[in-house]
Amino acid sequence: MRYPASEKLEIIRLVEQSHLPVRATLDKLGVTRATFYRWYDAFQRGGLEALADRPSRPSRVWNRLPAEVRDQIVALALEQPELSPRELAVRFTDERRYFVLEATVYRLLKAQDLITSPAYIVIKAANEFRDKTTAPNQLWQTDFTYLKVIGWGWYYLSTVLDDFSRFIVAWKLCATMQVGDVTATLDLALAAAGLDHVQVAHRPRLLSDNGSSYVAGDLADWLGSRGMTHIRGAPRHPQRQGKIERWHQTL
Repeated sequence: MRYPASEKLEIIRLVEQSHLPVRATLDKLGVTRATFYRWYDAFQRGGLEALADRPSRPSRVWNRLPAEVRDQIVALALEQPELSPRELAVRFTDERRYFVLEATVYRLLKAQDLITSPAYIVIKAANEFRDKTTAPNQLWQTDFTYLKVIGWGWYYLSTVLDDFSRFIVAWKLCATMQVGDVTATLDLALAAAGLDHVQVAHRPRLLSDNGSSYVAGDLADWLGSRGMTHIRGAPRHPQRQGKIERWHQTL
């Protein structure tokens, strides 16, 4: 069975966070250890991009971008020289509604001789989230996890958790992990919190990872139309979403 890169990453997370031994977790997921460690090694070397199946992968992946997109990224880098490749990737995705990976931006700029200092700095992750919530409905965490339904196969549980109370505001069992699944769950959450038909000064902020459905322009438009802001955690730092990750571990 072929898995898309996003599902491979979710399996890696499940194994990392499982209270069971690696072998037992993989047995439950139906993934061999050899396959898992191949994915894991690839992810450690190249991040999410390295998990994608590419039978004939070229040596310079950024060349797959259309020429006009490459030119726009380079132009943005020249306009904003203080931005790192990661910040450029986020800025470009937000402003142009065209998703690019940090690694892709780095390789493109490196080929253009625009990288003059190391792109990655090893830092110690903060022990606590700096902007602590003080009341319910200030910040909602959201994420997908896998559930195996006996006789039916694997499904995706989309959850919205209140950061302050850790209350599960809404959940939805989905067949995919698309933008429509995210917005459907958020619609349920807004209705459950009574925010679907009243105007409030401050709507909940949304905290998610950098999964494809969460960085999509359609989701940004949906959130903007409802007055909600979006925070995305740094790649490979699930601690920022620790509360919803712990919820997943209890399932």
